[in-house]
Amino acid sequence: MHRPAEPFSMSAYGEAGGNLVADETTYPGKDGFADVFRQLTGLVRRNWRLILAIVSCVVLAAIVLTMLQMPRYTAEAVVHVGGQSQAVLGDEFDPQVEAAPSWDTERHLNTQLEILQSRGLAERVVRRLNLADDPQFLAATGMSEPAGEEQAPADRQAQIADLLLNNLKVELLRNTRIIHVGFSSTRPEMAARIANAYAEEFIQAGLQRRIDSSAYARRFISERLEEARARLEASERELNAYARRAGLIRARDPGLEEARGGLVSSSVTTSSLMQLNQAANQAEATRIAAEGRWRAEQASPPLSSAAVLGNETVQALMTRRAELEVDLEAARQRYLGDHPKVLQASAALDAVKQQLERVAQNVRNSIRADYEAALSTEQRLREEVRRLQGATLSEQDRAVRYNMLAREADTNRSIYEGLLQRFRELSASAGISTSNLAIVDRAEAPAAPSSPNLPLNLTLALLVGLGLAGIVAFTRDQLDDTLRMPEDVEEKLGVPLLGIVPDAGEEEAREALADPASPLAEAYGSLRATLPYAARTGLPRLLQVTSAQPGEGKSLSAYAIASGFARQGRKVLLVDADLRRPSVHRETGIANRHGFSSLLVSADAAGSAIVPAQEPNLDLLPSGPIPPSPTDLLTSPRAAALLDEMAEAYELVVVDSPPVLGLADAPALAALADGVVFVVEAGRGRRGALKAALRRLRAVDAVLLGGLLTKFDMSLHGGHYAEYYGYGDAPREAEGRAA
Repeated sequence: MHRPAEPFSMSAYGEAGGNLVADETTYPGKDGFADVFRQLTGLVRRNWRLILAIVSCVVLAAIVLTMLQMPRYTAEAVVHVGGQSQAVLGDEFDPQVEAAPSWDTERHLNTQLEILQSRGLAERVVRRLNLADDPQFLAATGMSEPAGEEQAPADRQAQIADLLLNNLKVELLRNTRIIHVGFSSTRPEMAARIANAYAEEFIQAGLQRRIDSSAYARRFISERLEEARARLEASERELNAYARRAGLIRARDPGLEEARGGLVSSSVTTSSLMQLNQAANQAEATRIAAEGRWRAEQASPPLSSAAVLGNETVQALMTRRAELEVDLEAARQRYLGDHPKVLQASAALDAVKQQLERVAQNVRNSIRADYEAALSTEQRLREEVRRLQGATLSEQDRAVRYNMLAREADTNRSIYEGLLQRFRELSASAGISTSNLAIVDRAEAPAAPSSPNLPLNLTLALLVGLGLAGIVAFTRDQLDDTLRMPEDVEEKLGVPLLGIVPDAGEEEAREALADPASPLAEAYGSLRATLPYAARTGLPRLLQVTSAQPGEGKSLSAYAIASGFARQGRKVLLVDADLRRPSVHRETGIANRHGFSSLLVSADAAGSAIVPAQEPNLDLLPSGPIPPSPTDLLTSPRAAALLDEMAEAYELVVVDSPPVLGLADAPALAALADGVVFVVEAGRGRRGALKAALRRLRAVDAVLLGGLLTKFDMSLHGGHYAEYYGYGDAPREAEGRAA
């Protein structure tokens, strides 16, 4: 099919469409605000009588109700809410101090507002002023005194408290700590009296809550303190009894326990084990050092070790040996080898050498003895450590229960000491804090009533009336799809307005259409001038004309469009695709024995059923015999092929299709057409039929060029729309005046 990619009206007008003109920048739909304003203006213009009636009724009702109301007076007391109440003793742990940190200020103030509006405070005011027996208050509120035992005092007090709450007004000024406490009454002095009583009782109730909370806290902590003392005594007795039964002697250091954050205790066995283990470690270090020295002595000659050479005796003997060696060498140089002096020097030198070897051996033996002594000491200490380890492990098994009991006793002691300290603090600071609430201004009897406020009531009534009228008018407009004015095509249907056709009557329509100067002909001429610009690709080759329901003028419009373009020299074909109630053959006087339905059920060429019309360049294709199932024929591939063939053979093919509602014929043809003209009869009520029809067309992706408003009675709307088709009467009027 030769369908345009996009209808010109959808891109130019937007969803709501607009009056078709050559310049795209002048479309009303381009400016959203202007489009909304235009729709609202049209809504008001259509429903101005209804809107005026609703607003008038609401304003009149407001005036009557205002006049019937009894004057009421409102008195206000001003209360300042501080950040916190100061404790006289300055104890930062005082529970009576109601601190309000900066991040919690709003919550603190809202809490005070809720307290002001609480039933408990209202009952305090009732009791303070004795309102249940006050004749002036009862007279001002319209209540009667109880007769005998008809009403219990508690019920009477609750009833008056509800009455106070209903007439109480509490307001927190923004970004301040100031609260306005107002009360309304028919008597000004009564209103001031109750407002002041509210402010005073608000402060007294705060102080009373602090006193009550302090007494309750002391009583509660005293009870818990006695329980903690009993638990501490019982736990310590059980701990001592178990230690005696298990034979455990535990040494505990409270200071060390507090520093390490846990239970630190030890027995005699454990202490001995720790000391012996430390001694064994030290003995092991001594043995390792002695063993190292002994191994070094073994690896070197006797007179080469540092220990031997460092001995004073060895050093003296070595010096003596050197001297004797010098004397021996001198004697040998002077005497023979068997000389007594040589022998004497040699014997002395040998004696020194033997003594030197004995001393060196003694030094080495002392190092070995030190090593063996260190080794023996280490072994004895290790044996003792192993013995104490066994004893300690055995003792630890018995100490498990002891440690549990000791921890329980320590916990009870901590709880007892904390409660005791808290009780002392509460006892020292009970009930000696100042209030963080203060009365800034006391309420005075107002001179003028606060209600009823006639200007305010009229303003509210006007706003309510306008809102109610707007809702009613909008609802009525949404439920009513009757198109009475050309603007309704765009506003209610959301499609562009292609043209307006006047109401010429069914019998006179053909004659009026044949007269080029008639308003009907002028209207269809204006439509023909609009259609080439309705799509971006120009005049559609295959144009469908349909409507929501029968009798709206679609067949006449299809014929007028086809004949009009034929008179312009275009080759046009008018196809009667209404296979249920055909009308083209009756209007043109041609036979209907062979037509569109015949082509759909056969393989005949399209030209075999086409009939030339009396007008030049215009051919007609009647519907043919009515088939049993028109929908099956129109949705078949044969229908699409025939329409394609006709679109190729003619410059314009106008399809007169059945109505959209109730049938599937029109949507099937719309899916094949290059453009659809939707015909709408003016002033015809349909109850949503038009929107339902458009939804069906959009469901098949039909190219909606716009709507054509037919049978429009210009006389009902003055001459405002005469520019659409009134210019053609000018020659006739001039000709009549000349005659």
